[in-house]
Amino acid sequence: MYQEIKLDIEDPIAIITMNRPDRLNAMTRRMLAELRHAFAAAETDERVVGTVLTGAGRGFCPGMDMEALDNISSTGEFSVDTTGLEADPGDSTMGDDFVTGITYLLSLRKPLLAAINGPCAGLGFCIALLCDMRFVVRDAKFSTAFSKRGLVAEHATSWVLPRLIGSSRALDLLWSARKFDGVEADRLGLVDRLCEPGTSVDRAREYLNELAMTTSPTSLMMMKQQVYRDLMTPLGPAMLETERLMAESLNRVDFREGVRSFIEERPPSFARIKIS
Repeated sequence: MYQEIKLDIEDPIAIITMNRPDRLNAMTRRMLAELRHAFAAAETDERVVGTVLTGAGRGFCPGMDMEALDNISSTGEFSVDTTGLEADPGDSTMGDDFVTGITYLLSLRKPLLAAINGPCAGLGFCIALLCDMRFVVRDAKFSTAFSKRGLVAEHATSWVLPRLIGSSRALDLLWSARKFDGVEADRLGLVDRLCEPGTSVDRAREYLNELAMTTSPTSLMMMKQQVYRDLMTPLGPAMLETERLMAESLNRVDFREGVRSFIEERPPSFARIKIS
């Protein structure tokens, strides 16, 4: 089914690889559709506790394929055959703020880590920002790219980037579209784990394996939803919602298992998320 990505699932991790290495995994409309379908597949697979998104070869994703963009700009043709790739990933109960374009990534129920192994720019940069965490090699190269293409801050970048690094630093990266490496990205606050070259996927895999062995997948899902919803919620309502969710969690099997495993000094055995 997939022509431009790969999906590999090995309990407890799904690895989704953008797979156009000859183009540094430059994005096409078909790749976007394939990614959406693969994320939905990972969501509904009970083996999967978390997902890693990466790129094949020496790149993550430098943005939209420039040849495809040139065709769009000259012909106005946007259509592409995505028959069989229809999918609706994410949790619809998160609300209307998480259904426009690629913002559905924030409503995925399971952790999504970007393993950034090389050039990451334009739309690739946007997608990386909408992942929950970023594991980045030191020699990765970043750029927003938009201002040099006559574009705007696309795909929620103007919402996410200032929340990660502050408004002035966000404007610098957006205005200048300058290139910066993984080390500077770490200093700016874009990076959650700075990795040696060639190790970002392994480091992301290790992180998810640790989560799978020690934490409740339901707790991970609920915390992710709390964090993203509360970015737009005043403190008072957020606290009331937290108290409601806390009361519910005390009645879950996972709470008892978490307490008993601590008392009995053994690893916990939490149920995986089941999504119909």
